[in-house]
Amino acid sequence: MPKSTDCRQSITIGDIHPVPTLEKARQWYRDVDAVHNFGHIERVFNMAVRLAGEENADMEIVMAAALLHDAIGTTPGAEARSDHHLASAEFAAGVLAEEGWDENRIAAVQHCIRAHRYRDNSELPQTIEAMVIFDADKLDVLGAVGVERVIAYAVLAGEPVFRQPSQQFLQTGVKIPAEPHSAYHEYLFKLVKIKDRLFTRSARLLAEDRDCYLGEFFQRLADEMEGKR
Repeated sequence: MPKSTDCRQSITIGDIHPVPTLEKARQWYRDVDAVHNFGHIERVFNMAVRLAGEENADMEIVMAAALLHDAIGTTPGAEARSDHHLASAEFAAGVLAEEGWDENRIAAVQHCIRAHRYRDNSELPQTIEAMVIFDADKLDVLGAVGVERVIAYAVLAGEPVFRQPSQQFLQTGVKIPAEPHSAYHEYLFKLVKIKDRLFTRSARLLAEDRDCYLGEFFQRLADEMEGKR
C-alpha cells in the first residue's frame, strides 16, 4: 500500500519518490471545462491504478502521469487543445523535479503524457506505463461516463447532440461544408473505434461492456430522433 507522507501534498511509493496526491492535483484543474474537469482526473487515476496493478506496471510512474496528463490546455475549442499533451508533459517535468525525481523517471512520466492523446500518432505508447495511461484515459470516453462526456463536449463546442451524418462523413469521416460535428458524429468518428485501439488486456476486457452500452445508447438516440421508436 502507498505510504502517506503528507495527505495534502504527496505520497511515497516504497520510499522512492514522492508522488503528488489527488488533493494537490486538484489545484491544476480549477479553470477547466466539464469534460476535462477534476472528476475526469479522479476516474483516470483510479482506473490507471487498477490497470497498473493488473499489468504489473510501475505504480509510481502511472500515478504521477495520471494526475498530470491533462494539466495544461484541455479546454475544447481552445487553440492550445491540440498540444495539451505536450504542454502537460513539460509542466509535469517541473512538478516532479521539485519533488526530487531523477531525469530518467521524469522522462518516463513525460512519455506517458505525450503518448496519451488519441488524435496524435507522433508518439505512441512504448512502455507498459504509457499503455496503462492511454487505456485508462480512453476507457473514460466509453460507457455511461462516455455518454455524459461526449454530450457535454458537443454542448460546450456549440454543436448539436444529434444530426444525421452525411453519406460522405459515414464513408470517409470527412464532413460536407457546413455539416455540424454532433455528439453522434463524434461517436462514429472516434468512440466506436476506441476498444480496438486499447493496448492492455485488462482494459480491453473492461471496454467490451462499456462499448456495448455506448453503442446501444447512440442507436436508441438515432432511432428516437428519426421517429423509429
